Amino acid sequence: MTGPSGTGEEPGAAPAGPAGFTVPSPVGDEPVTAPAGGGPATPPRTGDGTAARIAEAARLAVRAAPGRLALYVVVTLVSAALPVGTAWLTRAIVNGLTGDSSLGEPALLAGALGATVLGSMALTAAGTFLRAEVEREIGALAKERLFTAVARIRGLAPFEDPAFLDRLQLADESGGRGPNRVIEGLLGVSRSALTISGLLGLVSALSPLMAVIVLLSGVPVLAAELLLGKHRAAAFWEITPAERREIFYRDLLATERAAKEVRLLGLGGFVRGRMLAERRAHEATQRRVDRREFAVRAGLGLVGVAVLVPGLMWAVAAARAGRLSVGDVAMFITAVMGVQAALGGVAQDIARAHESLLLFRHYLTVLRGVPDLPVAVRPAALPPLRRGIELRDVWFRYSEGHPWVLRGVNLVIPYGRAVALVGLNGAGKSTLVKLLCRFYDPTRGAVLWDGVDIREADPDALRGRISAVFQDYMDYELTAAENVGVGDLDALNDQDRIEAAARRAGVHETLAALPDGYRTLLSRRFTSDVDREAVGVGLSGGQRQRVALARAFMRADRDLVILDEPSAGLDAAAEHEVHTSLKEYRNGLTSLLISHRLGAVRDADRIVVLSGGVVVEEGSHDELVAAGGEYARLFTLQASGYRSRTAV
Repeated sequence: MTGPSGTGEEPGAAPAGPAGFTVPSPVGDEPVTAPAGGGPATPPRTGDGTAARIAEAARLAVRAAPGRLALYVVVTLVSAALPVGTAWLTRAIVNGLTGDSSLGEPALLAGALGATVLGSMALTAAGTFLRAEVEREIGALAKERLFTAVARIRGLAPFEDPAFLDRLQLADESGGRGPNRVIEGLLGVSRSALTISGLLGLVSALSPLMAVIVLLSGVPVLAAELLLGKHRAAAFWEITPAERREIFYRDLLATERAAKEVRLLGLGGFVRGRMLAERRAHEATQRRVDRREFAVRAGLGLVGVAVLVPGLMWAVAAARAGRLSVGDVAMFITAVMGVQAALGGVAQDIARAHESLLLFRHYLTVLRGVPDLPVAVRPAALPPLRRGIELRDVWFRYSEGHPWVLRGVNLVIPYGRAVALVGLNGAGKSTLVKLLCRFYDPTRGAVLWDGVDIREADPDALRGRISAVFQDYMDYELTAAENVGVGDLDALNDQDRIEAAARRAGVHETLAALPDGYRTLLSRRFTSDVDREAVGVGLSGGQRQRVALARAFMRADRDLVILDEPSAGLDAAAEHEVHTSLKEYRNGLTSLLISHRLGAVRDADRIVVLSGGVVVEEGSHDELVAAGGEYARLFTLQASGYRSRTAV
């Protein structure tokens, strides 16, 4: 038996580790370079200005729906000419009625005006349909790219970072809508620019000065809308944490997993109050933005009236003086109102596009890569495990603000042997498992696979060599066959292997007896894909744990087997059955066993006791009991619970 392997003193040197690592960029930009020692990666220096984001949005839109987008552009630009035609035809009709026109019968002009209005309505309907089609296609492609990028995140740290989770939610929301709104904004500006040019041409023919005044009246409108867009984008970032907390409390009230405890403890009112408080918090922010928008738009309305009323007075005075016809006055009114509407539309289109671009930045940030585990430019090939796995002076903490979880751990898991890891809660057992799977890198020290630092290998290749049952195993709301088969996707449709794994885990009879056998959905939240009228089935906790074990048995040919509390939820008979099966399963395999039930690990080749992030003792069961240390104390405490008390 050996003594403690670490001193417990904090390291003073910088973390050691291999240099020259990169993280591949999900969108094909230059790689993300990570510093030596496994520190966080630095995102690539790609252009992130407005022009760059517009270009990214346009590329996404063109890639998603090239044909529909082209048709949408044509429909939008053709519709720009219709307001000009409407104003001109209105002038011609009025002048025809007053005898000031030689353009033909008013009835024919009225028919042309009606056709123009009808065309405008048809183009508006077509534009609405095409816009929705384009948005759906963009949304589908954007979501595919976003979650492809998320799937490329190798470690766990980003998913435990609230800022990243907020950014991911905004990225999901803005990825589909953002590019479409940018395209809408660009097309809206183009359409309005054509409309404004035509209408200003009509106004300029009557009074160049009035044309300039009307045009300048749009400047404060544009400035105000851009400012409002900036405030809206900032508000989205501000309210996202409260929205996520509201969703958390909502799920406590409305999901099966929380229903029992919430009702038993009478937490309904408490949780509902928290949910509504979070809702009121983010609604207060939205209300503040809405009030600002109301005040600004009311002021902009006064600006419009300040231009329209004097202009109208000028037009009436000019008509009385004989300088304008009645039709000219009608056209002037129509044109000025059209220009103001178009200017307001331009301002809102630009503001919406600007707001969407601000939010689209979150999408691009996730897409381009977030700080993650460094990956070697040329990953080393992991040899078939023949000697074993070694943790060499491993220190770890989750951040500089967190305490040390592991403090100088030295540990060897020999090839073909079973090593058990025991200790109290918080000793660092689960963290050590995360390092073995390379969900995190050591802050200092190294994890070696037959002498190869696992940081030099491809994380996916490493994990492909590991089979594991985690303490916090997943319940997949899939069919029974899929719940087992996802343990090895290459065998997802291999029913014989799936059933063999289920038999080994002692859950085959349970799954075969379900209403649709292995095709039964293991969830009551959805209907079955086999029978849309049939609701899925929920398993007991012990049955779900056996399904998780069956997933591990699908990976029976892996080099390393990690069993983290594999029988914690089972009764005594089931626990004995499972451990017998597990002993056969890991016979001759390199395995790490973690359990609070020391009787379940006593037959391990070596038992390692972890306390306070330090290995305090190790040896066989008999050696540790004879030593009378921490393991002996814990074993005696557990064994005493099974001893019959002597009657006094």
